[in-house]
This record gives sequence, C-alpha cells and structure tokens, in this order.
Amino acid sequence: MIEYAERYGTPLYVYRLEKVREAAAALRRALPEPCRLYYSLKANPHPRIVEELAAVGVQAEISSSGELQAALAAGQAAADILYTGPGKTLRDMRMAIRAGVRRFSVESMAERSRLADAAADEAKDVDYLVRINAPGAAAGGTGLRMTGVPSQFGIDFDQACVPPELFRAAGRLRPLGMHFFPATNVADPAALAREFELSVETAAAVRAKTGFVPSLIDLGGGFAAPFARPGDLPDYSGLRQVLETALDRCFPEWRHGRPAIAFESGRHLTAQCGTLLTTVLDVKRSGGRTYVILDAGTHVLGGMSGLGRIMAPAAVPCTDAGRGDGMGEGACSEPAENATTLVGPLCTPLDVLNRSASLGRPEAGDLLRIPNTGAYGLTASLLAFLSHPPATEVIVDGADEVHVRRLEVTATQLKGVEE
Repeated sequence: MIEYAERYGTPLYVYRLEKVREAAAALRRALPEPCRLYYSLKANPHPRIVEELAAVGVQAEISSSGELQAALAAGQAAADILYTGPGKTLRDMRMAIRAGVRRFSVESMAERSRLADAAADEAKDVDYLVRINAPGAAAGGTGLRMTGVPSQFGIDFDQACVPPELFRAAGRLRPLGMHFFPATNVADPAALAREFELSVETAAAVRAKTGFVPSLIDLGGGFAAPFARPGDLPDYSGLRQVLETALDRCFPEWRHGRPAIAFESGRHLTAQCGTLLTTVLDVKRSGGRTYVILDAGTHVLGGMSGLGRIMAPAAVPCTDAGRGDGMGEGACSEPAENATTLVGPLCTPLDVLNRSASLGRPEAGDLLRIPNTGAYGLTASLLAFLSHPPATEVIVDGADEVHVRRLEVTATQLKGVEE
C-alpha cells in the first residue's frame, strides 16, 4: 500500500473490493436459504462499495436522504431499497417515494400517519414494515443494545399489539410485515443466534395476537467485525441451522416465501476491506508520556469515540508485507510504561485516537496503517471540525486501482426549502 500513500498522500483510506465480495459470500453461506440481505449504508456509503454489493445481490438499507442519493448513484434499484430510521420527516418520505422507494419501516403510530400522508401526497402505493421492540434481552455479548430495553427504536411489543389500525391498510399505505434489530456488533455467534430466535418468536406472537400475517420479516443484523485493529471476522457458520429450525417451528411456509425473510449487515460486510494510512508528523515527550502526532485524527477516524462506542485504534507500521489484506502483524509489543498516545493534528485536546498504543519507537515521517477501517471510518468522523481536508479514498480490486475521490465540505446558499 506504500505506493498509494506516495501517489496520493495521507491520510488515505484504501478499500479492497475483493474483501467486500468475500465477506458477502461468507455471510450468505451462514444465513438461511432463501433470504434477502440488505447492506446498511451507514457503515460506509461509498458508491463504489454499494455498487459492488448490489452486483452480488445485496440490496440497500438506508436511513437518510443522503444515503438514498448514494444508493441510487451506485445503481441500486429504488424499488429494492428499504428506508428505515426513527426520525423520517415528511419531506424525506416524499423525496424517497418520488425517487421510486416503495418499502419503509415505521417506528411509531405518528410515523405511520406521516408515511400515509406522504403516500397520498405522491399518489403512490407504499408498503411498510412495523419495527417491533421485542420484550426482554436475549443474551449478553452485544456491542450496543437497540431493543429489548427502553429505546427510541421501534414500538414496544405490547403497544404494537393494541392499536388495530397499525397493521391495517390506510389509503395508499399497505402493511407488509415486521422489522427487528435488537442489537449491533454481536461477536458471540451463540448470542446472536439467540437474538434472532427471540425475534422470530416475537414475530409469531405478534401474528397470534393481532391476526396479521406478514409477507416479509426483516430480522435485522448484529453481525460483528473488529474495528481499527488487527483481527478476523467472527465465524457465524452455525447460524443457519439454528435459524432454519426456529423458522420451521414458527413459520413453516417460510421456505416458500410465506413470509420472506431478510437480514441486514453493515460493518461485517465492509470492515475488513478498509485500511487507513497515516503519517507520523511528530513524536514528543511530555509528563513522562510519549505523544505520536498523526495527520489522521478524529476528523478522519473515530469521531464517535466521544460517545464511548468505538475502541481505540491500533496502528501498525506499514510495510510491503502488509499490503494485501489490511491485516498482517499486530502492533509492536512494548512495556506498558513505554506505551504511547496517538493523537491527530486538530487543535484540541479531544483529538485522541488511542491513549495506550504500543508502537515501538516511531519517528516523524513513518507511515502507519490502521486495519479494519472499512466501516464507520471516514463518514462516521468529525469531517467538518477544524476544517481540515478529509482523507482521500482509493478503491482497488486486486491489482487494479478503480476509483479515487476526496469528499469536500461545502456551503450552499439557499433561498428556501424545496418540497
């Protein structure tokens, strides 16, 4: 990867498309058959990555008008897109319907009413899933719980079973099925299997209580990946048998598409495709600690770390030996007292990537690489903070360089809000 850094400078993201294809194929093998697989663009909305996933049959799951534009630009068919998220505005909905999106997930009665208004305004028939907050958490080991606890996501099970109109057609609006997503980044395959089992059982319970027969059940995701440090994807190969057994028990006709079954994945599909290259700008000692100043800070990586959701990145010296997969050797082993603090170039003490990194003895000018940064990297960072230029992104496929871009933060003068 050194040649890319020499050609385009750093900070630089390198995404390898063959890794995207490999991850998609492995996840497909781990899931029940037949099923539908969605890619959550929030992980990495780069159009070339979205296009690659579309080419292997992975459809787009979006939660904003910006992600809608990215999915369409990548060639995703609008009719195949699933629009989710707890805060969709009437304008968002109308824009999506106008673009051809016909499938939404609704997370409250108010949002269902808003979607009905949008469908009427655009004079189009629209299908929707009801996102259910399943009762109780299934198992530990989750990276971040989204349902099964008090949450802004979905409708609590008891509430979903009460209003009869929730699962009834209204004007141009038609109920299609149910949507679940209890947790994210679940590294323990057994824990994730239990999460899915609980969602299947909850869907059956909703059907029994309401009489609504779903045509589609989206069981969500939770597929984990290492973030910004060496490591492999979890092996979920045991999921298929567990899930097929649960589906056979609760929905005996699912193999014939009654209902169709869907899953979602973001980080698991793209994390390993990405490597962040960064240059050491300075090395200094202060108060008995070593500070390594990089040209990649929280404006490039780890902008969500202030929320306590992202682990500290582990930088690795970049050599030709590590160029193929963004993985390779781990960080250098150093005594704890020699651990360094990795910081970025931003003029704020908050620009810290790792407070206890092990790097040996880095020097100014060294090139480092941070593996497993294909998900929640650049677009999950503080892009506009301090107005540094964003990192360049290079897409490669095997030995071929296929796309290079740099995002820009620009201002547009508006005269009014367009419908």
